[in-house]
Amino acid sequence: MIIIMKPNASEEAVKKVTDLIESKGLTPHLSQGSQVTIVGVVGDKSRLAGSNIEISEGVDKVVSVTESYKLVNKKFHPDDSVVPVGNTHIGPGNLTVMAGPCAIESREQLMETAFAVKKAGATFLRGGAYKPRTSPYSFQGLEEEGLKYMKEAREATGLNVICEVTSAHAIEAASKYVDMLQIGARNMQNFELLKEAGKSGMPVLLKRGLCATVDEWLNAAEYIISEGNPHIVLCERGIRTYETSTRNTLDISAVPVIRQKSHLPVIVDPSHATGVRAYVGPLAKAAVAAGADGLMIEVHPNPACALSDGPQSLTFDAFEKLMDELKPYCELSGRRISF
Repeated sequence: MIIIMKPNASEEAVKKVTDLIESKGLTPHLSQGSQVTIVGVVGDKSRLAGSNIEISEGVDKVVSVTESYKLVNKKFHPDDSVVPVGNTHIGPGNLTVMAGPCAIESREQLMETAFAVKKAGATFLRGGAYKPRTSPYSFQGLEEEGLKYMKEAREATGLNVICEVTSAHAIEAASKYVDMLQIGARNMQNFELLKEAGKSGMPVLLKRGLCATVDEWLNAAEYIISEGNPHIVLCERGIRTYETSTRNTLDISAVPVIRQKSHLPVIVDPSHATGVRAYVGPLAKAAVAAGADGLMIEVHPNPACALSDGPQSLTFDAFEKLMDELKPYCELSGRRISF
């Protein structure tokens, strides 16, 4: 349930409403938009039966929220959220580009990539220190050693850094070195991990699961925000369909759908969506045109020798070329560009 206050409602009137909600053992969430103030109610709304809250001073109307996710719902928070991360922010009017290798292989590889993507205009360095792989025999990542390289790269370039985490232990380690945590597609419904990410208070990038619906994805985000952490960015990275010409099928429609359903920023990962570097550029442009708040792109100094996801990784030259080609798309979609 949400309670929409009148435009001229006083702070005292809003407080009376929130006090009433709390007196019934429910949790109020205040969203003060540019036009109106909205009070979201989380919990069993039947406890408000007979309270006549709809005729309370300053209340315009009471609206039922049928979706199971509340806090990430746009009805609760009509204005689009801006997520601060390090020295930048992710959200409306700004195009964020995260770039780097799928897996951190060595200090030299990461530092070389960091300087290259910085030069091309990226605002984040991405890199995997913990790699949940399909096969147990595949490279699993350098773990905390890789995180230390991420911190060193940040200090050397000024880039913000993001790394995937796969456990509570990984969150504890990563929080000492990176600016943002990533929950990967395979862990989107690892609810205990989502709770720990929420408790960390760090900005979280939540990737869509391989077979997840949009509502399941938003409910996963609800786990994080319900622990008191509102700093969430969603990432569409392709879903599994019957099509075999690409690794996954990029659901570009998820961008406008999320914009209608949620206030959270949404970015797109065309690298994991396709698994083919030739398709990364066209889909990156499509994502910006569709209104995405950012992109996550895999870049490697020598994709042919990459320990993970070489076929979809761009070379430094290809990434720089793509960044140049994105500029008119950013301008047409009203995005500020920092490159």
